[in-house]
Amino acid sequence: MKTIQAFLTVAVLGSVLPARPANSAEPTVLFEMDTVRHRPTKVGKAKTPAGAVELVEGKFGKACKFTFAANARGGFFTAAVKPTADWDRAAGISFYVKGDGSDSWGGLEMIDRSDYALRYAVCFPIDSTDWRKITIPWRDLLPELRQGKPVGVAGGYAPSGFGNLWFGKWWYWRDYPGHSFTIDRVALEPTIPLDTTDYTPAAAGAGKLLAKLKASKPVTIVTVGDSLSDKRHWANRQVLWSEVLVEKLQAAYRSKVTLVNPAIGGTTLRANLVLMPRWVKQAPQADLVIVWFGYNDFSGGMRGAQHAADLRLAVDRIRRLTRGASEIMLVTTCPAIARWETMAELSRAVRTVAAGKKTALADVEAAFHLAGKDPADRAKLFCRDKTHLGPAGHELAAETVLQAIAAPPETRKRQGR
Repeated sequence: MKTIQAFLTVAVLGSVLPARPANSAEPTVLFEMDTVRHRPTKVGKAKTPAGAVELVEGKFGKACKFTFAANARGGFFTAAVKPTADWDRAAGISFYVKGDGSDSWGGLEMIDRSDYALRYAVCFPIDSTDWRKITIPWRDLLPELRQGKPVGVAGGYAPSGFGNLWFGKWWYWRDYPGHSFTIDRVALEPTIPLDTTDYTPAAAGAGKLLAKLKASKPVTIVTVGDSLSDKRHWANRQVLWSEVLVEKLQAAYRSKVTLVNPAIGGTTLRANLVLMPRWVKQAPQADLVIVWFGYNDFSGGMRGAQHAADLRLAVDRIRRLTRGASEIMLVTTCPAIARWETMAELSRAVRTVAAGKKTALADVEAAFHLAGKDPADRAKLFCRDKTHLGPAGHELAAETVLQAIAAPPETRKRQGR
């Protein structure tokens, strides 16, 4: 948990106390949380409150306990905030949280004062019933939509632009059990030590994973993605490429392969950056993390250069959260029948980032274009909606990833990948 706490993303609350100078060595308290300022939204067809908030004993006097009703999909506790210029000079924020002891996660949402497309989110653990202080640098406050820029950097989003602080979860979390957590003393932090370790490996590829496989040692693989990887999606319930991959690896290397699959249908890379701490808790030192996105990102307006920036952020974030223990494989965007060439710039971005960041690369786009040169063969790769994979498509994706694991980087260079 220390690794997760060190890099969790969080949002900030509004200033209600006199601000201490930003260069002060002490945190500037923003909210003591000793009064109730948040109100629940209403959810579902019945328009019932998302939950209830109450004052309870806190770490410093009183604190606000937020209790979410089960299945409160898209439910929040909302409040306006009024940042000052001190927010822009701060290094980030901190707050104290006391969870309900469950495996669920709390969510915070920071939103621009006038543009709701500028939404920034975080998830944080609530598995401890003891008070924890979580300290968050601005770089770990993550934009959910393509309009958002990194926070607190030159040319990025200025923290003083925020106008809303909500507790809760958007639809993409896919996890809405009844849960509760208590928040106390939210503050600006004048300085926050950052992990600046360069976790870039000496060589590209998945060499450490391959060595363990050849030695028949157990390995863990995480597949981060959208509906092409989500086992719950209707197209994947009988056959799923990641499960086929596990079977192939176990047969070829006689290793026990544990699959952790946090993929969520309908999501984008940015949404999954927010949720990353959830699977890191489950697999803090996974041997390989496979990242595969594109279709939903493109539908939401994401294009090559911005996708490349997000992929670099994803690689850096995975390496920080796993402290360099996990190798990473980027997968090029899978074409669809109606978008056979349309999303090529996203795949080019994947190849560029994989080379620059020294990750492994599985060129699914190239594999599908080769296998689907003939329109009749192309159709066989997909299911009835001509977008999601059929059995042959899952098999091809699994085989492409398998070859990317087994093939050394110089082989891929000779193949022009």
